[in-house]
Amino acid sequence: MKLARTDLVFMGLAIGTGTLCYLRRGGEAVLSSAAEAGILFLQILPQLAAGLLIGGLVTRLVSREKVAAMLGGSSGIRGLLVATLAGALTPGGPFTSFPMVYALWIAGADAGALITFIASWSLLGFNRLIVWELPLLGVEFTAIRFLACLPLPIVAGLIARWMTRFAVLRLNRPAE
Repeated sequence: MKLARTDLVFMGLAIGTGTLCYLRRGGEAVLSSAAEAGILFLQILPQLAAGLLIGGLVTRLVSREKVAAMLGGSSGIRGLLVATLAGALTPGGPFTSFPMVYALWIAGADAGALITFIASWSLLGFNRLIVWELPLLGVEFTAIRFLACLPLPIVAGLIARWMTRFAVLRLNRPAE
């Protein structure tokens, strides 16, 4: 297992906030926080495992060539539309959707399609719209909000594709 820069940053933040918590509130507060974190970990573990499994299965079910053709840099607007639809239809929280995004990235999707997927999942998710928004906020508000947000994932994807043309912002594909 290789530690990435992000891992080191989060480990440093955990150590720093743990030290600060210890200095301000004592050892009992640190232990209480660790226990709460353990409970949260056990609660999200099934979702995370399912998301990782789905992500792994996606890389085996769909060929790299097909993913690159559908969601790669040369897929154009069609690829962003596919990513928008996929993001809107993907149920669940970040523990299921982000492993899928990672799997699609490994499988050949470009940053524009992945950012479109995430923006669509965040803004247009049909699951949240049906379960929460319609019953609580009504048809009119939901329709206006949905239609106002509809172009945003595509715009985000186009901006991401433009940004990754610059060497300093080019993304390195993760190792498989």
